[in-house]
Amino acid sequence: MSKIKITDTSLRDGHQSLWATRMSTEDMLPVLEKIDRVGYHSLEVWGGATFDVCIRYLKEDPWERLRTIRKIIKNTPLQMLLRGQSLVGYTHYPDDAVEKFVEKAADNGVDIFRVFDALNDVRNFETAMRTIKKIGKHAQACVVYTISPVHSMQHFVDTALRLKDMGADSICIKDMAGLLAPYAAYDLVKALKANVGLPVQLHTHYIGGLAISTLLKAAEAGIDIVDTASVPMAFGSSQPPVETIVRALQDSEWDTGLDLHLLFEIATHFEQIRKHKGFERGITRISDMRVFEHQVPGGMISNLYLQLEEQQASERIDEVLKEIPRVREDLGYPPLVTPTSQIVGIQAVLNVLMGERYKLCPGEVKDYVRGLYGRPPAPINEGIKQKVIGDEKTITVRPADLLEPVWEKAKEETASIAESDEDILTYILFPQVALKFFEYRKHKDQEDIPQITSSDEVGEELIRDEIEVMRRPVVKIKKRPVRGGDDEMNIDEIRELILLLDQTSIADLELQKDDCRLSLHKANSGTPAPVNTSKGKVGGTPALEEKEAEISSETAIEVLSPMVGTFYSSASPDSEPYVKIGDHVEAGQTLCILEAMKLFNEIKSDFAGAIVDILAENAEPVEFGQTLFIIEKD
Repeated sequence: MSKIKITDTSLRDGHQSLWATRMSTEDMLPVLEKIDRVGYHSLEVWGGATFDVCIRYLKEDPWERLRTIRKIIKNTPLQMLLRGQSLVGYTHYPDDAVEKFVEKAADNGVDIFRVFDALNDVRNFETAMRTIKKIGKHAQACVVYTISPVHSMQHFVDTALRLKDMGADSICIKDMAGLLAPYAAYDLVKALKANVGLPVQLHTHYIGGLAISTLLKAAEAGIDIVDTASVPMAFGSSQPPVETIVRALQDSEWDTGLDLHLLFEIATHFEQIRKHKGFERGITRISDMRVFEHQVPGGMISNLYLQLEEQQASERIDEVLKEIPRVREDLGYPPLVTPTSQIVGIQAVLNVLMGERYKLCPGEVKDYVRGLYGRPPAPINEGIKQKVIGDEKTITVRPADLLEPVWEKAKEETASIAESDEDILTYILFPQVALKFFEYRKHKDQEDIPQITSSDEVGEELIRDEIEVMRRPVVKIKKRPVRGGDDEMNIDEIRELILLLDQTSIADLELQKDDCRLSLHKANSGTPAPVNTSKGKVGGTPALEEKEAEISSETAIEVLSPMVGTFYSSASPDSEPYVKIGDHVEAGQTLCILEAMKLFNEIKSDFAGAIVDILAENAEPVEFGQTLFIIEKD
């Protein structure tokens, strides 16, 4: 046995798990030299959601953050989390983008690339691993841990062996939901050490309270490296605290040799940041411990609560948590980690809200069933597959093989605004947000440009947005249309919404909500429902006479919005609307897209008929129960 090495996650997963990734570079700088003196195996400082949040909320260049940290951290290797073919985004990107991203990340300071794929589909590692090895950096390949009938010890060992064949320098057990129990950890580490012959690292979360005992049993089994965070960013949905692990292993054969006094000095700095900015302290709730039943990570539960509140259905969280394991089984037991956690979670929410399973399926769920995210651990339920994509065939090739190169096109599109190759990569990953960021960066020193606070409190309160967002990149899939768009509100829209809310009484808002529910109830019962002809934005209240107006025709039926969201009349800004007034539609034909809960949902007609009226504007926010179309039924 030998001393346990430690990777510190405070500058990445620690604050991502508890503080919504809102620690700025300025918050980090004063303590970096002390962190560099600790003697950590590595520092996880980049990747995951940090890239997205830097440009979207903190108005920072993530590449500049990495360069700044690299200049100060001179002795400790820097590490990043790479989502395989998805890089730091939420969908797959073409090989040329993956190669360029890895190369530039290394140029800017990354020494160790921790690579994972949500499905443990090793095909999605290929390009990233090949590039990491080519440039001479450390390739740490993850085996994503979860519990299901198909995730056996042999499955994890076989996956690790295939990753070793691809050139992995070390293996990481990635336990994103804190499911790995102490004795299971002991057996898994033993099996990997005996069969794979590479250094093994353990990354786990404290969610259900197992993490400290799990790390100690892993130490007994011969684990080489473990992940921890400074105590102000530990516990709860984050990692276990470094201070506890260092003390627990002191004077044992696994003694880390780290200086507790120095660790507490660093913790004091982060605790001051936490108190000053009002960040959360990690705690374990009863609802968190139910992860052992539903396997839903803590951050994902928070996201589900927000989504249900947005849909005026927060009281249905228990139904959703019961539905998630059913959806996961239907879809072949994917581990619940980005992006499959969003895919499974959103489908479970929709199944509950719609009152019928898979009546409404977002495009991302359909793409998953088509095989565009990779090969599921187990076959997808055939009945569910038929309901989601019909007779459409699923792909069997590596998903990225269907993606056309994007680098040269993006380079042309950003010729007048990109200042570097790094800017082009930012644009490929998050095109709309990148353009706004580049504009902000260009004018940030001018007084007439509105400044956004570091916590972005007003925008977050109003748009209810979480970090783990499904985004569509500017990447063309061969022979398949791609939607685009951006759901982030700009400062003018935020001010407009504040003004509207200021001028609308709580009573008016409650009346509008009740009317929407009444309208939906009447429409579902077959009774003529009041027509809502208001085309105003969120917060507007239609006139009473409009609410009370009724459809005169017995065969004219309203199509109501089944959720709060944004109405899109077409698949992309440059394509024709799905339907126009006067068009005849068939049962099952797509009428529009509702972007809701971070995904795109196709709204289809339940019957054949003629479009009499369209009562929502393109890219307009719509409320639950709001009339979208009036169709004269055949």
